[in-house]
Amino acid sequence: MDVWPGQPAPLGARWDGEGTNFSVFSSVAERVELCLFDEAGRESRADLPERTALCWHGYVPGVGPGQRYGFRVHGPWDPARGRRCNPAKFLLDPYARAIAGDLRWGEEIFAHRWSDPDARNDADSAPAMPRSIVVDPRFDWQDDRPPAVPRHETVIYEVHVKGFTARHPAVPPELRGTYAGFAHPAAIDHLRRLGVTAVELMPVHQFVHDGHLLARGLRNYWGYNSIGYFAPHAEYSASGGDGGQVGEFRELVRALHAAGLEVILDVVYNHTGEGNHQGPALCFRGLDNAAYYRLNPEDPRFYVDYTGTGNSLNMLEPYVLQLLMDSLRYWVTEMHVDGFRFDLAAALARELADVDRLGGFFDVIHQDPVISRVKLIAEPWDLGPDGYQVGNFPSLWSEWNGKYRDTVRDHWRGEPATLDELAYRLTGSSDLYGDDGRRPSASVNFVTAHDGFTLADLVSYNDKHNEANGEDNRDGESHNRSWNCGVEGPTDDPAVLALRRRQQRNFLTTLLLSQGLPMLLGGDELGRTQRGNNNAYCQDNELSWFDWEAADEELLEFTARLVRFRGEHPVFRRRRFFQGCPVRGSAECDLVWLRPDGREMDEEDWGAGFARSLAVFLNGGQIPGLGPRGERIEDASFLLLFNAHDGPVGFRVPEASWSGRWTEVLDTAKPLPEEGREAAAGEELAVEGRAVVVLRRQEA
Repeated sequence: MDVWPGQPAPLGARWDGEGTNFSVFSSVAERVELCLFDEAGRESRADLPERTALCWHGYVPGVGPGQRYGFRVHGPWDPARGRRCNPAKFLLDPYARAIAGDLRWGEEIFAHRWSDPDARNDADSAPAMPRSIVVDPRFDWQDDRPPAVPRHETVIYEVHVKGFTARHPAVPPELRGTYAGFAHPAAIDHLRRLGVTAVELMPVHQFVHDGHLLARGLRNYWGYNSIGYFAPHAEYSASGGDGGQVGEFRELVRALHAAGLEVILDVVYNHTGEGNHQGPALCFRGLDNAAYYRLNPEDPRFYVDYTGTGNSLNMLEPYVLQLLMDSLRYWVTEMHVDGFRFDLAAALARELADVDRLGGFFDVIHQDPVISRVKLIAEPWDLGPDGYQVGNFPSLWSEWNGKYRDTVRDHWRGEPATLDELAYRLTGSSDLYGDDGRRPSASVNFVTAHDGFTLADLVSYNDKHNEANGEDNRDGESHNRSWNCGVEGPTDDPAVLALRRRQQRNFLTTLLLSQGLPMLLGGDELGRTQRGNNNAYCQDNELSWFDWEAADEELLEFTARLVRFRGEHPVFRRRRFFQGCPVRGSAECDLVWLRPDGREMDEEDWGAGFARSLAVFLNGGQIPGLGPRGERIEDASFLLLFNAHDGPVGFRVPEASWSGRWTEVLDTAKPLPEEGREAAAGEELAVEGRAVVVLRRQEA
């Protein structure tokens, strides 16, 4: 093999039309071999001839797209000092744009011996390893443009690429469960009918399936086990895994953009799929273990684990920060995605042991001219000390608001003393985000997400039922704040079924009429169930996949109308927090909280533990800020009546100067939003038990 010196940058494999430049970081390597494989799987090796600024590099003329490759690193084997180089282990390129082949679990993929973790294992791992692939970077994006939906107008749909179409009858069988299947008109038509503005794709970075799951006949369905931060997961490709997954993913993004939908990626930069000190050597561990991972300073054989997966990436290492930033930029500039949701983002903020919201990772993000302009969403917790950081992320960020989820669940299951907390959550959580210059769009509101019950299960189960996971039902959250409406699991009782349907409508209405960014869990609009499994991370089967044949059409139509209703009325998606006091010199307030008798709430009312009902007036004539062309933003005014009691409650329409005559536009006691009853100031309107009624003020 003829290898020229090449260049240290860019890292990874870069084809220039005549050959390919290879560059890989390792601060501890004494020698790095480039490994190339021919079509028959035969391996050729050659040393990368140059080392510049800790990057080993070389250029191979004649090598182009489709070439399978990887590295072997010669260097110190000293686990006691955190050094785990082993040239018998074939390693993936951290910058690989595509990865082909499956990982075959066996002792040969481990750098150590199973019988002695400190002893080097010299068995060749290459036959059991996937391969990195040289990729042709060219793609015709045509006239693709990002939808650029303003943050406050965003409605997010969290969804799994495979699960969305694996059983879709209108998607051709050969495309189901793939990027191409997701881009099929039948799939996109559903998203357009629903009215969401962004899909948040669960992890599509190349990931590995855990050996212990495969041994039980299970798989890592969710994908929170990344091994390639530039490579679209090959199993989701209908084009094959030899590089076609890159173009196919781009075609998906282009199709979603053409439909006006943004693409947000759920990314896992806090840990990798290599696990703890007893895990396999697939990539980072064999290249430079102490650089890539947070090691225990008292015993570097072991890892610092803020993630519950066995390892944490080392955010104190500049080359690790560079890897993450290069990955983010790649997905924005070359794959055209519109934003990111960062899994266990608090782990990324840890400088030493404490969470630092102004840590190096965030400094780099904020100064970057590409990444700072896309949507950034944090899962604001990890498993380390003080890991729950809801409300503490920097100004550019939105956050999954776990307090919103908990409060809304508690309210609708009838927990006492939730009204004051509910008021904050309905209005954008100013107690969390209003003191540092952020706006309601900092709060990503959700009731359900991939991790936990689906909406249908939230109202059908008190307890988790995770037996299918093979862990004796010990895994998953035990305190779900759920309520089964009187019967655990499936039932034929019409009263229970009616109550469950109403509760689902209550949750959806609360979510979509709250200030902030609503996030729907994919399939909730269809009544999707996981039969009480609240931790389906390993269920790559019909338990997790959408069952389109069993879709609840009535619930789908309710959800679509509700999303459309939100989009039509800017009073439900304000850019700024409510003031609750005169605005622009007017005598009117922008928001008023009311008791069922029509009087304004006072301190004693907020603290009443027995109270489960309240109303709120939203003034559409008092929306601060201007539209995109400098126009004043005006809307109708609304009264929202919330009744979490088990029986009907009479709400008196207030007689204040801002009141008037009202028309009912939504009642969750009914299967679809529609205009109904009318009421004038001073009149009483009955709201059924466990229901929401929305009234619109009639124009004079």
